[in-house]
Amino acid sequence: MTNFLIKTLANAAALAVATMLLSDISLQGGGTGRKTLTLILVALIFGVVNFLVKPVVKLFSLPVLILTLGLFTLVINALMLLLTSWIAGKLDLSFHVDGFLTAVLGGLIISLVSWALNMLLPDRD
Repeated sequence: MTNFLIKTLANAAALAVATMLLSDISLQGGGTGRKTLTLILVALIFGVVNFLVKPVVKLFSLPVLILTLGLFTLVINALMLLLTSWIAGKLDLSFHVDGFLTAVLGGLIISLVSWALNMLLPDRD
């Protein structure tokens, strides 16, 4: 359970960095507390999408992944971020990703920041 919370908070921090660096990834809303809650909820959605949908997409795109030597993973990460944005919109969360190129850059930023934070944070459970 602790590991799940740490990874969710790391994803929330990575999403926050992406919203700060890319103007087309927007997080609207009230004050800092509201934005923090929205980021945590979006991080939970992002975690569920990555847990349930991403393996299926990777399985079906395995030939393309092999052909591109894994670079197609950037496209898959972008699609997962766009799906997260769509789900957040359906749940009336104020998180939006505008455009595929922004999603590719956002997915890259989120992957790098999440990786760095997960390396720094303890791995328990």
